[in-house]
Amino acid sequence: MNTRPVIENPSEHAALSVTFNHDASRFVVGLDSGFCIFLSNTCQIQTARVFNAGLGLVQMMGNANYLALVGGGRSPKFPQNKAIIWDDSKGKIGLEIATLTAVRGVQISKTRIAVVLQNSVRLYAFQKPPTPLAIYETTNNYLGLCCLTERHLVIPGRTPGQVHVIQFDTGSVSIIPAHSSSLRALQLSSDGDLLATASEKGTIIRIFSTNRGAKLAERRRGSESATIYSLRFSPSSNMLACTSDKGSLHIFDVPNPRNQQFTPPPSSAPSGSNPSTEARNKWGILSNIPFGPFADIYSFTSTPFETGEEPLLPTPRNHSGGETVLGTSRPVKGVIGWIDESTLIVVGAGQDARWEKFVLREGEDGRSVVVREGWKKYLGN
Repeated sequence: MNTRPVIENPSEHAALSVTFNHDASRFVVGLDSGFCIFLSNTCQIQTARVFNAGLGLVQMMGNANYLALVGGGRSPKFPQNKAIIWDDSKGKIGLEIATLTAVRGVQISKTRIAVVLQNSVRLYAFQKPPTPLAIYETTNNYLGLCCLTERHLVIPGRTPGQVHVIQFDTGSVSIIPAHSSSLRALQLSSDGDLLATASEKGTIIRIFSTNRGAKLAERRRGSESATIYSLRFSPSSNMLACTSDKGSLHIFDVPNPRNQQFTPPPSSAPSGSNPSTEARNKWGILSNIPFGPFADIYSFTSTPFETGEEPLLPTPRNHSGGETVLGTSRPVKGVIGWIDESTLIVVGAGQDARWEKFVLREGEDGRSVVVREGWKKYLGN
């Protein structure tokens, strides 16, 4: 039983989106009235901006000087076919990028802006005015999947389940046939060397080298299909966390070729498996064979997180002829941020918007376990 007290922060607002910054030291929440930036470790508000209108997506660069904004909610602040770069140090719009169709996602780095549309990703130089650099066609990308760093752009390919990795220094494009069904999640490690992917089936997570395009590992979330909510590498890239609509936070070990000193935590694979064989598979010859045989390796620890049972949220959607009507969508849940190698934050949106803190500890049997240390309804009731 959880006996820790709940810290209340009364508010009537609904959280429409949640995203972490690059190092997960902060997370930003898009509201039906503006946005708030929270310190991840304590869930204390750092910044709050009231627009009296909704933001369906807010993406933060660094420690919050610049944010990418997209309108959303019942009364959107901006048209959904515009990506707004907000200069928070000056409290005003810095750049605007207009598109012909609704913006599904935005990623920003110090030098580039990636605007994600349903069937393409448009890359711009981060300058005024934003200069178009490239257009990449994709398969249907309703989720706005995209990863952007100073070295890489990772996006869905033209075929469902395919991933394209664009290397900025060489201009090369690696095509990775990651899954046989449509992608559900993409996530780069902090150094950009590793890529984790999951499909809409949600049973297998695959880890690739971005430099070689080779598959390094497979991790099994479970045998039943699930909707993956979030993937996130630990700061060292030695672990990978995953959440899904099954309501469990899973943590997997990751074979990291750049850190040979790492000793993976004990695996909690199903009974009958051979841990020593698994270790040889992860660190031996099998891990170096792209698309070779991989034994099922499960998470070494898992624990429940809060998914809630909230009603659908109203969302403006563009129909043919430019007409905008209200549709519905589920509030995003289970967004993961690692604030250090043993501490994770899991945040959800909606009216029941929750922050949960989890820590890795040594259990009674010597194995690593993840436990919930505290939680909070960060927007109140």
